[in-house]
Amino acid sequence: MRNILIRLSYNGTAYHGWQVQQNAKTVQETLQDAVEIIFNKRESITGCSRTDSGVHANEYYCTLRTENQIPCERLVNALNGNLPFDIAVLSCAEVPLEFHPRYDCKEKEYIYKIWNSEIRNPFYLNTHLHYKYQLDTEKLDKVSKQFIGTHDFTSFCAAGGSVEDKVRTVKNFSVERYGNEVIMRVSADGFLYNMVRIMVGTLLDVSSGKIDGDSIPQIIESKKRENAGVTAPAHGLYLNRVIY
Repeated sequence: MRNILIRLSYNGTAYHGWQVQQNAKTVQETLQDAVEIIFNKRESITGCSRTDSGVHANEYYCTLRTENQIPCERLVNALNGNLPFDIAVLSCAEVPLEFHPRYDCKEKEYIYKIWNSEIRNPFYLNTHLHYKYQLDTEKLDKVSKQFIGTHDFTSFCAAGGSVEDKVRTVKNFSVERYGNEVIMRVSADGFLYNMVRIMVGTLLDVSSGKIDGDSIPQIIESKKRENAGVTAPAHGLYLNRVIY
């Protein structure tokens, strides 16, 4: 038995997230289909994270357990030849059988992309949030630093999350502007259900004046979802980096 670590990227627009679901097209199922074509056998694939419908990944890891002896360099080309163009396998490497792509992860980084202009960019449809009101990125960058640290992030977890322990350590948060493009970047040892999207929505509500920019610590302390901001749309979110 081999345990193969696959690094891939995908545009999540056409998919209902990573996880296999009934009557819904997912990235995991699409990858399993490609593996089955190559190996003539349905194999077990385990992902590093669940991503929501419409969320993208610049870097995503999963493990494939198989007895097939195809070399990793050949597997990369074989998979890419059988995957749709919105999913790409970047590399493969053999890892110990006990390696788990989720539980062995030390840190993840997400980015959220915003097209900040009165006029929409048609080429950024489904890849950026179009936000037409001017964002003060210097102010939002300072506000975002209040998320850094080890906290109970219950206020930033959507209903439906199954995890009981909601304490996470946010290691960095930044907001940067590149012309009309605004990038929010956050890294942590783990994330709750919709946590990044609620953080982004909260910063947007700070920008619009709905939430006081100095109130983030109080919102965290309250442990009440209704005190945080809106949940930002999924299509601006990317799993950007996974660290083992």
